[in-house]
Formats: sequence, structure tokens, C-alpha cells
Amino acid sequence: MRGSDVRSGSLFSYVNLEVRVRRDHPLRVIREIANAALVSLNEDLEALYPRRLGRPSIPPERLLRAMLLQAFYGIRSERQLMERVEFDLLFRWFVGLGVDDPAWDHSSFTTNRDRLLGGEIAAKFLQAVLAQPKVKRLLSSDHFSVDGTLIEAWASIKSFRRKDGRDNDSSGPGRNAERDFHKEKRSNGTHRSTTDPEARLYRKGDGQAAKLCYMGHVLMENRHGLAVDGGISLATGTAERETALQLVASRPGRRRITLGADKAYDVRQFIGDLRRHNVTPHIAIDGHVRITGKPRVTAIDRRTTRHPGYGVSQRCHKRIEEVFGWIKGSAGLARIKLRGRARVDAAFTLGLAAYNLIRLPKLLAPPA
Repeated sequence: MRGSDVRSGSLFSYVNLEVRVRRDHPLRVIREIANAALVSLNEDLEALYPRRLGRPSIPPERLLRAMLLQAFYGIRSERQLMERVEFDLLFRWFVGLGVDDPAWDHSSFTTNRDRLLGGEIAAKFLQAVLAQPKVKRLLSSDHFSVDGTLIEAWASIKSFRRKDGRDNDSSGPGRNAERDFHKEKRSNGTHRSTTDPEARLYRKGDGQAAKLCYMGHVLMENRHGLAVDGGISLATGTAERETALQLVASRPGRRRITLGADKAYDVRQFIGDLRRHNVTPHIAIDGHVRITGKPRVTAIDRRTTRHPGYGVSQRCHKRIEEVFGWIKGSAGLARIKLRGRARVDAAFTLGLAAYNLIRLPKLLAPPA
């Protein structure tokens, strides 16, 4: 018998979201770990919301779970996220909304999100996830890798104007008039973006275009390739090495560790600083030939490269590109839609936590 295509409404709904989500769905493991981490952050979340009269805000736990979904599924805007929460039962279950609960307005969601991003909750959430007992046993405490990547700022190159205001703009209709940069020398010392003043004009290498951007950094443990720390800095030529030292110095304990990195970190001052921090530098050798025809003198010597662990660290270091690839590709942070270093740092750090969570279902699954 052919089924009818006629839709009839019902007076009552008896949908149980817990039943609708299959038992082996990866989000079940992720939600369990995320909820345990949020419980440990209860005091920090309470401090963001002083007790006073007024309407209750969006619960910060639900807000953060919604932000994780935005990273998991690469949802490009808050408006699209709220539309997805409205009709997707899986999203409602993960966030903690009932079937009959209305989704939030996207403007209210954005306002509450900005409060959450400004409270250093992202960094604390990342550490709370890593502190879970079932996650902590996956981490290496001896072998790490570090690297940096460019995060393009949400600002046009046309907004990069002189600080003294003496720009020779061509008059044109509209707010997006033509901008003539011909024969104009631009630098971060004399210019800054009027849209995002903390963004810096930077290019990764010779022959590449200069862009307004920030620099993202990740410290990864080498056993399973999970991000254990990271953040955003201003884009400068020394930011990668300076932030790497900060990440190493902030680690708990003072036992000797190894640190893998690419040849951009092969600088004598940086290598010396690592050794003073009780870190064995497993840095790739920068042996490029100079213009004079002589090879560059490396700061890595045989006392490091002669050990088999040096080659292992170099192989494991390549996995850090998977972290950057997922954050910039799947999570959509290649060009971040936030302005200001603090907010960009919070979104990037939350992206690191989301990357770890998306990896955990397979890492925690029992062997077949």
C-alpha cells in the first residue's frame, strides 16, 4: 500500500531527543567530555554573570556547546548556526535544548558570545578538557612540537592607512572608493588598519602577498598529536620564536622535554634559550645557501642530531600541520570573522579545544 504524502499536525509532541541520537554517535563521547570540563569551570562561569536583577542570559554551558558545533560543522555565521539549531534535532540534543524550546536570536547569541570570549574561558576550557582522566592518559609529558601559522584578519587592505591621517585618497563615489597605493611605502610603523588596529601587515615568505593578519601558535604533544596549548600574537618576524618560549615556560613542571620545530626556529639565540629552559631542541636544520654561495651556519649540532629521537621528533612534528589544516579549513578560521587580538585569541583557542574533541572518539574507542 502506498503511503500518503499528506501532512497532518499533532496536538502534542512526544519526541525524546536522547532516543533519536544513536548510541554510537561520536558526539556522545564529545558531549560527555565537554560537560565534565564545563562542570569544572562552574566558578569561572559564575564570575562572568554577577547576581543582579534582570532577565537571565543564555546559559554559558549551552552557549559554549553551540560554539563547538559551529567549529565541528564549519558553520560560517551565527545566523546560520541559529537556523541549524532551530530544525536539527542532533544540534538541539548536543546544546541542551528541548524539542519545544525556541532557538535564540542570532544577535542575542552574538552578544552573549562576546562576553564569554572576553573572560578567558576558551583557554580554561582547553585545559579542562585535557585534564579529564581519560584524556590525560593520552598525552605525552616529554615530547612536544611547536609551530605558527597566519590567520587573516577581518579587515580590507584598503583600511591600512597612515597613522597621521595624511593619505592621498582618490575621491570616488561610495564608501569603497578606489585606493591608489602606487609608489607609497607602507609599514606597520607608519600605517595601521582603521578596521582592526591590532592586525599587522605581514607576508609569510618572498614572492607572497602581504596581508593584514595575526599569527596563531600551537604547542602539540607528539604521542597522539593533540594540541596542549596555543594562542594568537601580533604578526612579526620574531613572533613564532617568542611565543614558543612563552608556551614552553608556562608548562607545568620542570622536567626535561624535547621540542620539535621547523627550520624557521633554527636561530642561535632561540636554541640557547631553549636549553636554559631545560628543553632539548629537535629543530630542523636551516642549511640554505646564502647569496655569497656559503651555506648558512646552523645552531643544531651533533650532540642533538646523533640521537634517534631527533628523527622521530621531526617526523612527529609534521602532524602539527593537521591541527592548522583542520582549524583553518573545517572550522573556518583561515580568515577569522572577529576583530581585536583578545577575541581572535579566544576563538582560536576554542578551535584548538574543538580539534582535540573531534579526535577523542577514535582515540578513546576500545581496540577492535
